[in-house]
Formats: sequence, structure tokens, C-alpha cells
Amino acid sequence: MVELTRLNGKKFYLNAELIETIEHTPDTVIKLTNEKTYIVQESPEEVVDKIVVYKRKILKGSEQ
Repeated sequence: MVELTRLNGKKFYLNAELIETIEHTPDTVIKLTNEKTYIVQESPEEVVDKIVVYKRKILKGSEQ
């Protein structure tokens, strides 16, 4: 899960495994495989960086 910020400033956690697309329109729009859509304050690059950190944590945990 990655922590993101809605346009109203509220933080929430999003299951990164469900992300299908991330668009910059100029807001960042995240579309999920279950057809839900989220608009967040973070840039697409920031979202991708958070996903990379999340995936690294998972891979590190599986090495133990």
C-alpha cells in the first residue's frame, strides 16, 4: 500500500497492485483495475517513486 493525498488534503492508502494507469491532466489521475478512479496531489513521478519503495519493501521481506 502507498500513502497518497486527496485534493482536499486527506491522506489515504492505495493498493499499488491495483493501479492500471497514472495520468497527468494537470491533476494526477490514477485508474485502478477495478474501474475506480482517484485524483491525488502527488505528481505521477512521486506516485511511481512510492510504488518502487513499496515493492522494494516487499522483496526485501521475502528474502528473509
